[in-house]
Amino acid sequence: MDYCSEKKFSKSDFLIQPISRGEYENCQFDHCDFSNQDLSDCKFIDCVFSDCNLSLVNLKNTALQNVQFIDSKLSGVQFDTCNPFALAVSFKKCIIQHATFFQLRLNKTVFEQSDLTGSDFSAADLTAAVLDHCNLAQVIFERTILDKANLTTAYHFLIDPAVNSINKTRFSLDGLPGLLSRYNIVID
Repeated sequence: MDYCSEKKFSKSDFLIQPISRGEYENCQFDHCDFSNQDLSDCKFIDCVFSDCNLSLVNLKNTALQNVQFIDSKLSGVQFDTCNPFALAVSFKKCIIQHATFFQLRLNKTVFEQSDLTGSDFSAADLTAAVLDHCNLAQVIFERTILDKANLTTAYHFLIDPAVNSINKTRFSLDGLPGLLSRYNIVID
């Protein structure tokens, strides 16, 4: 397996020349296209993906340790197949539609100004996570731990308090309809 440290990849089209399997540490990926690529068994440590397309990438057993995704597209990504050891990611201004985070431990993960439409957080642990100005339309929260999470600026969510843990979770007054929808009441 290859080892790459402190390298900047800019405007690389990995559809033409796939990225080598290996370990990438302190690397920057700018305007790169990884769509539909197999990144399984790779290791990314302290890396930044900026303005990249990672839609439908295969992350089976991939390590993501302190990885930032900025202005990137990650539609359909199955994060639940990643190596869970030391998993630490953050997302800023990303499109993360129809992604799967099933049973992942995402404590203190920051999702900022991102579109998570249709993503699945079933049985995930989002303790103290921040979902700042995120679109959570059709997001699945089932048996999800949201204790101490901050959803004060999140919108379009439906979270059933009967099947999710929301101890000390922060919501805005505008978010109350998303918590009370199961009761079929009208809020004016």
